[in-house]
Amino acid sequence: MRFAGIVFGLTALVATSAAAATMENFPTQGVTVVSGKCSKLVVGKLDASKGCKAELASVTAPDGSVTFIFTSGGKMLGFRGNGKGIKPGSQKGTAQLPIDVISTGAGNKMAGQVEAKGTCTFANPYAGKAVSIECSAKSPEMSFNAIFTSDGKTPRHK
Repeated sequence: MRFAGIVFGLTALVATSAAAATMENFPTQGVTVVSGKCSKLVVGKLDASKGCKAELASVTAPDGSVTFIFTSGGKMLGFRGNGKGIKPGSQKGTAQLPIDVISTGAGNKMAGQVEAKGTCTFANPYAGKAVSIECSAKSPEMSFNAIFTSDGKTPRHK
């Protein structure tokens, strides 16, 4: 009986540790909301930085695509790329996601998309310190730029 209790306790500890380790990977499957400050959000000649929300969403779809979503004035701008293409960034502790699509939306729905080329450079917001997430991309018609700095708090996973 005592042995069964130890085995159960160790199993629970391993399961809890595995779940915690999974949550520390970024970006992770599903929706992760990072709090902080959006200091830049520019679409073409429109500077939406002033109304940029103090949250950034990272959405990883079942197909492995990753979208960083910035919000301003009820509108959304998403930088999307294939998560399998993430590579180490030029600065220690950073990574780069190649961007191939810009998606737009309003409210809670992404509705439009345009092909674009660019990158998002980011660090792991689970590190317990402020990190930067910077995205830039260009389509044949315009450029898209965003900068977000986390506040160091643990992101919320939905």
